[in-house]
This record gives sequence, structure tokens and C-alpha cells, in this order.
Amino acid sequence: MRRGRPATALLAGMALTGGLLTAATTAPASAAADRAREAVDAEVEAAADYTWDNVAIGGGGFVPSIVFNRTEPDLVYARTDIGGAYRWNQSDQSWIPLLDHVGWDDWGHTGVASIATDPVDPDRVYAAVGSYTNDWDPNNGAILRSADRGETWQTTELPFKLGGNMPGRGMGERLVVDPNDNDVLYLGAPSGEGLWRSTDAGVSWREVTSFPNPGDYAPDPSDSTGYQSELVGVAWITFDPSTGSPGSPTRTIYAGVADLGESVYRSTDGGATWQAVPGQPTGYLPHKGVLDEETGDLYIATSDDAGPYAGADGQVWRFDTGAGTWTDVSPVAAGSDRYFGFSGLTVDRQNPGTVMVTAYSSWWPDTQIFRSADGGDSWSRSWEFTSYPNRSKRYTIDISSVPWMDFNATPQPPEESPKLGWMTEGMEIDPFDADRLFYGTGATLYGTTQLTNWDRNQTFTIRPFVRGLEETAVNDLASPPSGAPLLSGLGDIGGFRHTSLTQVPSDAFPSFGTTTGLDFAELAPATVVRVGNHVSESTAPTVNFSTDGGGNWFAGTAPAGAHGGTVAAAADGSRFVWSPEGAGVHYSVGFGNSWTASQGIPQGARVEADRVNPSRFYGVHQGTFYVSTNGGASFTAAATGLPTGDVRFAAVPGRGGDIWLAGGGLWRSTDSGTSFARISAIDADTVGFGAAAPGAAYQTLYSSGVVAGVRGIYRSTDTGATWVRINDDEHQWAWTGAAITGDPRVFGRVYVSTNGRGVIYGETAEPGGGDPGGPEDPEEPGEPGEPGNAPCRVGYRVSGQWQGGFQGEVTVTNTGTTALSDWRLTWSFPAGQTISQLWNGSHTQSGRNVTVTPASWNATLSPGGSTTVGFLGSWSGANGSPTAFAVNGTSCAVG
Repeated sequence: MRRGRPATALLAGMALTGGLLTAATTAPASAAADRAREAVDAEVEAAADYTWDNVAIGGGGFVPSIVFNRTEPDLVYARTDIGGAYRWNQSDQSWIPLLDHVGWDDWGHTGVASIATDPVDPDRVYAAVGSYTNDWDPNNGAILRSADRGETWQTTELPFKLGGNMPGRGMGERLVVDPNDNDVLYLGAPSGEGLWRSTDAGVSWREVTSFPNPGDYAPDPSDSTGYQSELVGVAWITFDPSTGSPGSPTRTIYAGVADLGESVYRSTDGGATWQAVPGQPTGYLPHKGVLDEETGDLYIATSDDAGPYAGADGQVWRFDTGAGTWTDVSPVAAGSDRYFGFSGLTVDRQNPGTVMVTAYSSWWPDTQIFRSADGGDSWSRSWEFTSYPNRSKRYTIDISSVPWMDFNATPQPPEESPKLGWMTEGMEIDPFDADRLFYGTGATLYGTTQLTNWDRNQTFTIRPFVRGLEETAVNDLASPPSGAPLLSGLGDIGGFRHTSLTQVPSDAFPSFGTTTGLDFAELAPATVVRVGNHVSESTAPTVNFSTDGGGNWFAGTAPAGAHGGTVAAAADGSRFVWSPEGAGVHYSVGFGNSWTASQGIPQGARVEADRVNPSRFYGVHQGTFYVSTNGGASFTAAATGLPTGDVRFAAVPGRGGDIWLAGGGLWRSTDSGTSFARISAIDADTVGFGAAAPGAAYQTLYSSGVVAGVRGIYRSTDTGATWVRINDDEHQWAWTGAAITGDPRVFGRVYVSTNGRGVIYGETAEPGGGDPGGPEDPEEPGEPGEPGNAPCRVGYRVSGQWQGGFQGEVTVTNTGTTALSDWRLTWSFPAGQTISQLWNGSHTQSGRNVTVTPASWNATLSPGGSTTVGFLGSWSGANGSPTAFAVNGTSCAVG
């Protein structure tokens, strides 16, 4: 699905102009800048090495194309619309990301409009990059070129933009290498820029001025945003290798143009002159053009729309390049059964005359894949209706490696879940292995290694091939002090409760597709709230609640017109404040059954909760900070003069009224927002908190920001006085401005949002840091072990710790055969720890001795029942765990 541009002002790059383009060069930095960079580099060297990886999700975004190298087996590339490019690693069946080096200012380079692998020198690979051709991306497009399969890149800037996330992005390939003379490349440009050629392996480019038609099709010329009104342009180029010889350019070249009139052009003199191919079909856009070199047939898959979403009609044509004749070989005749466009065109290089194509825009009941073994004269389908609504399928789908792909859906037949796909524009048969097929969808990359079972009328298995390919847009992140280590709010697929960082989650969040904000109650972290938007046009409520840490959800109601925005949970989970789009700020007591408008705060404010005081909420809007002391019922303007742009702020766990605000700078308040002081050491765009460093008295701060002119992911262990860059130039992930948070349980662990590369997490090897291999699945609160002989069992754990302070929880389980009523839990701290606040019950403390009594709702524990109380406390010297507990005077088993 489409994601928006990063909502922040980015610096525009300088565009080269003129007919000849050469590789961009960087001007020397000033001596002062050099010294500043050296100072920052010294800090980086002083920090322990960080290990970076993706939090495992498994795909999640649109894969427009897969490209196989024609001369080296198992050399495969995939391009994504916002998440960069990948190379297949056959040895462990995974994808290697190739564009993680892209920095903040060049974020558009993660939109890959096309990718080309060199058939003569397989070490060479090229990418045409740029996300938008309208003003959402301030920079022009570029050609990235690599001589080591994407490990390192050089850049040539273009004098026009490219649209890796624009309409028509599933068409192509726009960028190709001449199979006879690999110094020659062609690029089909959008926006009326025509056809371009390089004769020096992509270093410089000239427009092919003889090319007659740059394309005149725009999906919606009236679109004022420029997204739908830009010309799609020249969509693909295909060579006939038989018309050249090694070292000499190919003579016959075909090109497809987004034009409803003449759209297929040919050159027979190595690109010097071009003519429209006579007799060609009209009225449709040529999504794909593929030549079967053994038969001499050029196949064209067309649609009445640029895609990748829409398309209500289309055709498939075969052009006999020897005879010069066109034949309509559409798998479905015109009429009511053809309600989609065609794309995903591929031929079997091992079996000439075998061709496949997709109904890419068939959303209901599913996409369709067609296969022909006789050049398109006859076709078979991946599925057929038997007795409606029943379907007979040639395939089975195994999503066990990415179980959330069923989206918890229970559709009515003939729809099924998981689906065969949607937006199936990119599909390729391995040129060396007729059994292997990859194809992209709107949320994954599917494939099979049993394709020729189709021809034997045997079932073949389709499964996700997305290990290592992570392509989600991250809007929010939260790391609670207990339960799952991470909750993610994502575009299009909702988000996840990550019980493991290295294992793909079993279920995505339900109800609506895009999460714009989420929060948990700091003192009762099992209580979670999320808000967002539907991917479709549904008007159903877009606020959900969970009382088990995000494992299960239920929907709340919504104020009229409310959707998306930001949301905050009271520290004890007793109420919520929501600042949605389409309505003003509202609060709800309880779980969103009704909402009341908050007073004194403007619509559109970003809201957060104090992490200690359940009655205190905060908001910021256009440079003014707002504070509520009555649970969100009313707000009062407090500090002014803060940044007016895109700001993010957060309150510190365990420290009431301690607030950090980021957005082009960093500010801190220790008086609940009455005043803020600027932290001059960093220009921060995000801020988050994690476990304190060993011996430190304050939580670790994390930020995506700029120190001494150097952009990076930074960490401070001394309350913001100094900052150390913890990423490097090879790990930048483009735009990281949506969210960042540390892990409150593991020093040094940080979670970073990206706009297309999923959730990135870093681990440090420093003492007290986490395991770079990722954490084990956490034990859920209230999950007891074997009961033993005692009538009760107590589990004690420290869920977060910092110098002088900690957060803990105690779970009481009734292992007896009768109910425990009005229970009373007692223990003694071994080192004089003191409880300052407790929830889910009440407490008294005398010296080391603690007594806890229940709240009204958990006063009775039935046999097998359990409850968990949480608390904040202080310690000095040591923070050891109690070893003995009693309920109603009877000793309990421990563990």
C-alpha cells in the first residue's frame, strides 16, 4: 500500500543540469566541520560496538519486481517501493538489504523505481532511485551503480525525479543493461523526460532525443497534489540479444510507453532511431514487455490503469518479431469475467513457448495467475470455480513462516485467507530452474520451487520467501517494563506484539490497518491502547484496547469524525486521552465506551501521559505546551516558545513531571511543562528512554538527531550532557524520525523506526547490555510454574531498574483447592528497599516488612487463579529479591 512521505523538512540535494550527466562529487568540508566530525567520530570510537538487525516481521510491504541475472544462477534482486533493494542469499534462503547506507537527507533513495543486474559482468548491479516525482520528495532521482553486487555504491544524480512509490511503479523494468555491450544502459524516465542512455556503465547519461514519445498518460490529471497527475512515462525496455554480438551494442530494442495510443516502439539501429511498431494494439497501457528469445515472440501485458492498485480491463498480446504480426492471446475474453488488468508477465527460459501472467488488480475473490505452454494459444488458471462459491486450486499456501499473513481474517467464500495475492505486478520464473517462481504482492514476496507440478496437474506449494526482507513503515513504538519487549504501530498492516525480536509474530493487530499511535499504562503495562486509520474507506471505529499487553484487543467507540492521531494512557490505565484527526482532543474514563471533549487544548495537538501521576496528561501544539491535572478533562497552556514544526515528546518513567521534547532541537522540563530548558548538545528529532547504564542514576536517552553536524542515532547516559553516535554510515536507514525507544529492561538496547525498512534494533556488547542474538521470549506475568505442596505460589521480578530506583511486580497464584478471599501477602526485602507506589492493590511497609492487600476486583482468587501487583521502589547498595512470601500467614512456594 501507499505510504506518505516523511512529515519533516528535509534538505534538497543539488541537481545536475544539461544534456550530459556525470557522477556527483562532494565539495570539501571546512576545517571547522572536519574538526567537529572528528570529535564526533572520536566519541563513536569510544562507544562499544553495536550490532544492528531487524525486529523480525517478515515482509509487510509491496514488492513491485524481482530480477534474475541471466548468466549466473541464484543471483536475484528484489526492489521495493519505499524499502530499498535486496539481493538473494541462496545459502541461507534470505534477502540481504543493499541500501541501508542511505541517509536522512537522501531518504527518497529508498524508493527503487527499477533495478538492473548485468548479464555480462554479474558483479555489476544498478538501481534507479527516487521516491516521488511531485514535491513530496525535494530531491531529484539518481542512478546507483555497484561493482560488488550492492555492497558499495557510487551515485550519479539525474536532472529529473524518479517515482519508486508513484503510480505505475509495478510497470517495468525501466532500467536495463545491454546484454551484448554491458557499458550501455537505458533508463525510461517519467514526467515527460523520455528515454535516456549511458555508454559508460552508468557514470554519465544523455537523453535519447530521437525517441518520439515520452508518454502522455497520467492517472488523474486534476490531482492537485501531483501524485496522480504526473506522467508515468517510459515504462520498460527489452533487448533482442540475437541482433548484436559480444562487445557490440544490441541493434533491436523495444520500449513500452504509458500512452493509450501508440505505446510500443522499436529501434533496429542500436537506439539511434525509433518507430512505433506497426499494427500494435491501442487503448491500454503496456505494463510489461518480455521477449522469448527462442521463439522470437514479444509478449505484452496491458491494463487500462497504471496500477498497482486499480485496473478494470486489459489484454495480453503476442508479437511475432519475425513475421511482424500481432495476436491477441488474452487468457480471458472481453466481458464480465475480465474485470482486471494484466501484469506479472514472465517466460520460462528452459521451456520456450511457456508464458505466465497475472490478473494483478483482481482483489476479489483473489488474484489470478495464468499459464500457457503454447505461446498463449491456450491457458490454464491457478484456480477455477467449481460449484460457486467453491474453488478448485492447483496450489496450497503455507504461511507457517509468516503466520500473521492470514490477518486473522474469516472471509466469506469464495474469498479465502491467506490470499494468493494482490497487486501482483512482479513475477519471474528462474531462468535456470523452471520449478522456481517468485512473485510480489502488496504485503509479501511469495514463491514456489514446484512450479512444473502445474503441468502435471499436481498441487504445488506457495510460501513466503521474505526472510530478511523487511518492508514496513513504522509510525510508533513502545517498550513496556513487563510483558512483550516491544509493541509496534505500523502502516497498512497494523502492528505487532513482539514477544521475540528474532521470531516472526503469529498475529498482527486487528480491526484497522494503519496504527498512528499507541501507548501503555506505565504502572499497569498490560493495559494498552492504539489508534489509527483503515486502509480501506471503512468508517468503523479506529481505537482498540488490550488488557493483556497487546495479545488480545477489543474496539472502543470513537467521537464523530475521529480517526488516527495520537493517544495516551493514564499511568494506572484508568483513562485515556485521544487527539484524533477529524475531531478535537477527547478523554475517556475506562475503555473508550464514551468520549468527552477536552477543554483548553487545540485540535491537532500531540498528546502524552505522565508516567507516574494518573491524573496528569500533556499536549503540544504550534510551540505551546499544555498540561492537564484532571485526567484530560481540561488543559492549561504552560510553556511557550517551543518549536512549531513536527515535534515529539515523552515523559520519563518513574519520574513525575520529567519531560523531554524533540524536534529540530531538544528541550527538557522537570516541572511538568511549566518551563523548558534547551539541551544544546544535540539537535534531536526523536527522543526515547531505556534502562540506565550500570552505575548511572538516570535512564539512558536515545535520539535520531544531529551532533556537531553529523546525523545519526545517538545515546546519552548522563542525562543529555553528552551524546555518542551508536550507528555508522553503513547503517542509516534513511528517515528515522517517527519514533525511537530504549528497552527499560536491557541497557543499550534501542528500537528505531524507519519508513520502509521495518523496526531496527541495536544491541551493545558493553557490560549490562543485551545479547546481540536477540532476547528469548519473555515469560508472561501471572504465568505460574508447578504449584508444589503449598496452597499458594508467588513470583517476584524486577521489570526495570535504574540507579537508586526500580520497578517490580509480584504475582500471587492460588494453587489450592478452595478460594482465597481477602488475601494478605507479606514479605521482607533483603536490602531495605522501599516501595513508593503500588497498583492493583494497597500496601503498608514497616522497615523491610511489606504487607499487600488486594483491590476490590481481585480480592478473591479462585483455585488456579492469579493476580499481579506492580510497584515502584527505591534501593541503595543492592537490589536483591525477597526469598520468602506468605499469604494469610501461610508460606507460599516461590518461583
